[in-house]
Amino acid sequence: MAGLELIFADEACARALADEALLAAMARFEAALARAGASAALVTQADAEAIATACTEFRPDAAALARAARKAGALAIPFVEELRKHTGARSASAASALHAGATSQDVMDTAMVLCLRPACERIAALTVRLGDAAAVIARRHQATPSAGRTLLQPALPMPFGYKAAIWLSTLARALPAFRRAVDGACVLQFGGPAGTLSSFGEQAAAVEAALARELGLALPAAPWHSARDGLARLGAEAAILAGAAGKIARDVSLLMQPEVGEAAEAAPGGSSSMAHKRNPARSLLALEAALRAPGLVATLMAQLTPEHERGLGQWQSQWFTLRELLCAAGSALGAMSEVLETLQVDSGAMRANIERSAIPPAERARGFGAAQAMIERVLEAWRATSRGTWP
Repeated sequence: MAGLELIFADEACARALADEALLAAMARFEAALARAGASAALVTQADAEAIATACTEFRPDAAALARAARKAGALAIPFVEELRKHTGARSASAASALHAGATSQDVMDTAMVLCLRPACERIAALTVRLGDAAAVIARRHQATPSAGRTLLQPALPMPFGYKAAIWLSTLARALPAFRRAVDGACVLQFGGPAGTLSSFGEQAAAVEAALARELGLALPAAPWHSARDGLARLGAEAAILAGAAGKIARDVSLLMQPEVGEAAEAAPGGSSSMAHKRNPARSLLALEAALRAPGLVATLMAQLTPEHERGLGQWQSQWFTLRELLCAAGSALGAMSEVLETLQVDSGAMRANIERSAIPPAERARGFGAAQAMIERVLEAWRATSRGTWP
């Protein structure tokens, strides 16, 4: 992902999920497989090292591979063919041993999760950053009166910190779920042509374990060639994080309307034709991602029904769906982190809006004790969830 797509993507996520990163991870899989085979005496040590060296040096043409993959039906087919040619220039026997016992989906799926892990770590870090910023606002404004609004109309007074605590409460629930989904999805994919590792005979378990160690990945109970729930779950949790950022963006953009004027982005966007405009540009980025993410998750859910042991038309493009989804989630979380860290809060406008509203005077005089207790509970939950990163 590059160029204009970066308008709506977190750049660090995009780097982790770039074409070059995927191709490098595919080569890393092949090198690790050769070494795992050597550890079980199925590949000579010399061939394994020749394969590993060739994989390190391999720099394929992504565009050429893409054109070849359209004919082959899977990226791994032309990739392995080109890598075999590259390896053969070093050693004919090593070229013959390359990819032995594996299948296209092994290299594609394992390379995918190798790239997903750092992108997901970035998303988790952005979530912590956003949550920390919301926590600061919740504490700072736990006694700042503002109008609660239901159905877009003034309801009853509440602390502005309570609104921030509600933002934070979603993140406190979503972050652990996202982390669990990452751990569940980012596991080794290794089953061979039919998923049973039959090509390795009695050495299957040893090769599988050695490959997992080489790549630093956990072993699943069984290959997930045709069981794609882990990736669907990861995508769903990423979309929830995007939605959580979008909820904050929706509230900020409404509060930023001049006729409300209670909060504003510190660095608003402008207009190409109206100099007076102060647009909620970063909130726009979060809302864009939150609106786009559900459709991408729907695609992942539709890919839960592959045929038999290897599906037709599901897993082959799943990488691109996940890449777009994770980059969107990172974009939303990063944009709203910037907003909340520098959010301009106008407590005077909040009081004035309460006075102008139809809220009964008796209700305006009530205390905020219960709401403040809720704020403290949310802050404590966030402290446990974020592992104590906020002051």
